[in-house]
Amino acid sequence: MAADPRFHATAGPLPLAQLAQAAGIEVPEGLGDRRFSGVATLHAAGPDDISFLDARRWLPGLRETRAGAVVLAAENAHAVPQGTIALISPAPVLAFARMATLLHPPEAANGARHPTAVVGEGAQIGEGCEIGPYAVIEAGAVLGARCIVGPHAHIGRNCVFGAECRIFSHVTVTHCIAGDRVTLNPGCRIGSEGFGFATTSRGEHVTVPQLGRVILGDGVEVGANACIDRGSGNDTVVGPGTRLDNLAMLGHNVQTGRGCIIVAQAGIAGSTTLGNYVVMAAQAGMSGHLKIGDGARIGAQAGVMADVPPGMDVLGSPAIPVREAMRSFAAIRKLGQSKAANRAAEEKTSD
Repeated sequence: MAADPRFHATAGPLPLAQLAQAAGIEVPEGLGDRRFSGVATLHAAGPDDISFLDARRWLPGLRETRAGAVVLAAENAHAVPQGTIALISPAPVLAFARMATLLHPPEAANGARHPTAVVGEGAQIGEGCEIGPYAVIEAGAVLGARCIVGPHAHIGRNCVFGAECRIFSHVTVTHCIAGDRVTLNPGCRIGSEGFGFATTSRGEHVTVPQLGRVILGDGVEVGANACIDRGSGNDTVVGPGTRLDNLAMLGHNVQTGRGCIIVAQAGIAGSTTLGNYVVMAAQAGMSGHLKIGDGARIGAQAGVMADVPPGMDVLGSPAIPVREAMRSFAAIRKLGQSKAANRAAEEKTSD
């Protein structure tokens, strides 16, 4: 469906030439002045909307769409109906995302400070920051220009954020140094005490002081109710452009490289290091003190208990290379089918 204007403001209508330029797409001759108001799915789009096609299985929807324009690969352009503009891109989803962001930009800080907000002594609030109801910014904290701090958010003392950060409702942040354009979605917890303790001979657990920080690089995004512990001695470091999905967990001293993707309910135990552009799928888990190489991909629900070389795809628990895992799954399935066939033969013989 199209974006609901009650929740998603539009900057449109915008000319197609401007939208296409943002996406790196060439506009068919004579159509650059055509204006569009929003984006929508193939099924819901109307003449003033832009849609996209990213897989051939959606070709029936493309043939029936009423969209004014569709972003798609050249190989699928033959199915665009009459009256719809074909916008050719080698990366349709990326191009569509850039156009959609132009038409529906993130809400900008309005510069207002709600009267119920509490700002501690010595806190530095950058120009144009928006601070919502009952937000707490403790003494010595620093916010760069044009940040948004949502209702009931809590920024601990001496925390530092760069420009244009978005810290949404009920977020809590302590012991954190963050770069520019960091997004913390509702309910996430940054800088909590790591899970570190020593156990006495009597079975008593003695907490080891967690004296590190959390360092968030430029453009990091953390999902709703995700948790990142501060370091125990070294820092917990999340590399620039890394994204954590909702309910993900990073333990103390974890370090990620640039552009990593950590999907919902995935968890990484303490002191594990991820290289650049690692992908960790939903509900996967890593034990502590591992090294995961650049570009490695961890499959859904995988249990990683050993280092993973750069570029390797792993699956299963314990995680092994994907091809080995698939052969193992196939062998187990065949074994089960064989046993079932044997039982059926024995029952038939006994009859």
